[in-house]
Amino acid sequence: MLVYYLDRQIDHDLVEEIMEVKEYSVKGNFYEPHEFEDLVVQYHKIAKIQASTTYADTLFYNPIKHRKETARYLKTELLLNGHPYKVLVIASKFEREEQIKNICLIILIPVMLLFALVLLVNRILLRKIWSPFQQLLNNITTFNINRDHPYEPVDMPFEEFKQLDQVLQELSAKVKSDYTEIKLFTENASHEMMTPLAVINSKLDNMLQSNTLGKEDGETLIELYKATSRLTKLNQSLLLLVKIDNNLLQDQEQVNLKLMVEDKIIYFQELISERKITVDLTLMDVTLSASRQLLEILINNLFSNVIRHNYEGGKIEIKLEEGKITFANTGHTAALNPERIFERFYKDNASEGTGLGLAILKQICNRQNYLLEYAYHRDLHIFTVTF
Repeated sequence: MLVYYLDRQIDHDLVEEIMEVKEYSVKGNFYEPHEFEDLVVQYHKIAKIQASTTYADTLFYNPIKHRKETARYLKTELLLNGHPYKVLVIASKFEREEQIKNICLIILIPVMLLFALVLLVNRILLRKIWSPFQQLLNNITTFNINRDHPYEPVDMPFEEFKQLDQVLQELSAKVKSDYTEIKLFTENASHEMMTPLAVINSKLDNMLQSNTLGKEDGETLIELYKATSRLTKLNQSLLLLVKIDNNLLQDQEQVNLKLMVEDKIIYFQELISERKITVDLTLMDVTLSASRQLLEILINNLFSNVIRHNYEGGKIEIKLEEGKITFANTGHTAALNPERIFERFYKDNASEGTGLGLAILKQICNRQNYLLEYAYHRDLHIFTVTF
């Protein structure tokens, strides 16, 4: 807009110069601009006047300042002193363009400063406004139903945020209350089940040792004894899964895995010898920062699995190296379904277990961020835990 206004202003000045040329021609003279004016007037004789007028931009050599400058010119045809002439008036735009640059700077600098100020104020205001909301998000992220520390309310500046904070307080309290009730129910139910199961097992032991039972009664009692033993194991496994699911086993320490595996071999040695199973060991000295209790359960279940599902005179291979441990065993069955093997209560038809052993392994690995994999190779069932 400034350039457009400048061109219109110069065009108006050029018209005035043409009027000066006409006035001077009446007196019989040719008009010449003063030296201090950035103007050039040129005259060229022509055959006849065609009455055409042209305005345009150009680049010309300023003889006064001895340099090339941008300019605006007016070209027209006039009758001067009785002869037709083509008159070209050129006016320099240099000074006015410099004025436009100065005007633009005068406008832009305050605008940029104002823009920077607005950004700064906006940033401060947004930080002040959204800081409580960020604190709200942090409280949601750090909220843990396993801790006694309750959800902390936040002083919110807006009514909508206050309602959100109130809803979150009520929701967290409800979740914590429900979780506590379920946890207590699970623990109490498990504890209450263990007492009658222990009584039943004790009575069955006494009856099995009695000499007054017939053959059929003895077989029936043996079946009952097996059923109650399975029920006891199932109860213990479910309670363990609940504890793992709710992250109740959180102790962290440096555990020497090699020593733990060697201790477990001694612990299971009687079962291994009874079934005449050969054990091939390759153990490196590996130390992990983990929950000792969870690692104990993990190694126990791996040993139980490779012994229980092996046959008499079979083989077990245990390999501990930096970053992973592998348990491999011979077995009665071929390859298991790798997609379902770690599901709860999934087991082979010939298995007498609860179907929770491998599920517990998987859950422990998930909690500890380990990778548990199953493969079948060279008639061996291979379970690999990558730390």
